[in-house]
Formats: sequence, structure tokens, C-alpha cells
Amino acid sequence: RKLENSAYIDEIFDPEIVSPTFREYGASAIAVMADERMGGCTYDDIAKFVEEQRRAKMEVPGPLMVISNDLIVDELQIAKSAAYGASAVTLNFALLGDEKIAEFIKFAKAVNMESIVGVATQEEAQNAINAGARIINVVGVPDLDEKVAVIEDLEIPEDAKVCTIGTIIGRDDKEFGEIQEAWICRDRGFNCAWVNDPLYKGGNSAQEHPGAVISAMKAKSSVKWASPKARAGKGEGAREYLGDILM
Repeated sequence: RKLENSAYIDEIFDPEIVSPTFREYGASAIAVMADERMGGCTYDDIAKFVEEQRRAKMEVPGPLMVISNDLIVDELQIAKSAAYGASAVTLNFALLGDEKIAEFIKFAKAVNMESIVGVATQEEAQNAINAGARIINVVGVPDLDEKVAVIEDLEIPEDAKVCTIGTIIGRDDKEFGEIQEAWICRDRGFNCAWVNDPLYKGGNSAQEHPGAVISAMKAKSSVKWASPKARAGKGEGAREYLGDILM
């Protein structure tokens, strides 16, 4: 378990401990970086997350889908992800190209898995949709306006719905500006936020643990009414947005 461009993290707990935190604080899914070479988790960790979430069946909140966030380059990895219980895989458009993306989307569908296609340009996004992608994730685009431009004016097939995700890139500061970026992404048309490093910026402290960051990003406030730095506020979501959570 390793932060991007950083050292290994000793404070992050095992899957059985962090898995319920993601569920209880409002995450929509859990992505497991199943690539040990990059300092990530393993396929065994995927299975542990899947099992912990399965035990929440018939509870409120219920189980989250678990995503295999491996660097997928062949069908065997997709099959392995399915065998370990993952509900979706991530595919990188720039790495795979049009033909492979289309093949892998079909293969994933055949084993009852969703495909989340990572794109960095509007052309990649449109080509991914044309290849059958219905979930696209804008990755590697730190500029907010450029990120929004990737999903603007996309041609969606009739009767199809496409879920757009914006990856929130971690910043080398203690201001938690990533939370404000998540609010802006929502206000500007994204359906979801993909969050990695920012979840662990504050370690596991009582005020800034991953669950607190998730709650803040999901809050009702927008930048029109609130700021991540604010201790209190009036207007939309004032009781929920951050207040003492991140200070």
C-alpha cells in the first residue's frame, strides 16, 4: 500500500477494517489496486474486500461493489478479477487502443463485470463510448477546465447512459483543496469522483481519516456556499459539508 510518488503507508489498516469505513461513510464503490509492483494490494485483498462487503447484505448501508484496479493487458486478468469477486475492472484507453478496449469490454460483460475506461482526452472518451464503454473515468488531467472539457459534447448512443467520473489528483499540501475540486466536478457535470491519495492525507486521525474525507466530498455544499476551510456556515448543507470534520 503506497501513495503515489511517496513512501509506503504504515497507518492504513487491513481490508477488513477499512472496508466498512468506506461503506458507512458513503462511498459508492471500492477500487483495489491489485498490482504489487506499484506498491498496491493483491488479488487476495480484493477477495477480502468482497467478503467483508458481502457480510453487509440486507443491512443499511448495503454492500459496495469492488473494482479490480489492475493494469489490465489481457483477458486472463479480467477473468482472475471475476474469480476473486470483483464487480468491475479498470481499462486504460491510451494503453489498449480502440480494438483492445472493445474486445475487453465485451469479455468483461461476458463474465458479468462492468468496465471503467480511463481516458485523458475528449477523443479517447468518444472512442471509448463508441467501443461500448458506459463508464468513463478522466485520468491524468490535473487542470479542472481541461478535465471538464473531456466530457463535454460527447455523442451518446440513443437510449444509452454514460457515467462520467473525475479523478481527483492529490496535492502536496494540507489544505484539502481536493474536496473543493470534487464539489466543482459535481457542479460541472461529473457523476462521480475517483479518489485515491487524498483519502489518506490526514492518516487515520479522528478528524481527517478517509471516512471524513468521503463525507466531505459527498456533502451537499457547493463552492458557491461553502469552503473546505470553513468551520461553520449558513446555507446549503451547512451542517454536513465540513465544519469540524477537516479542521
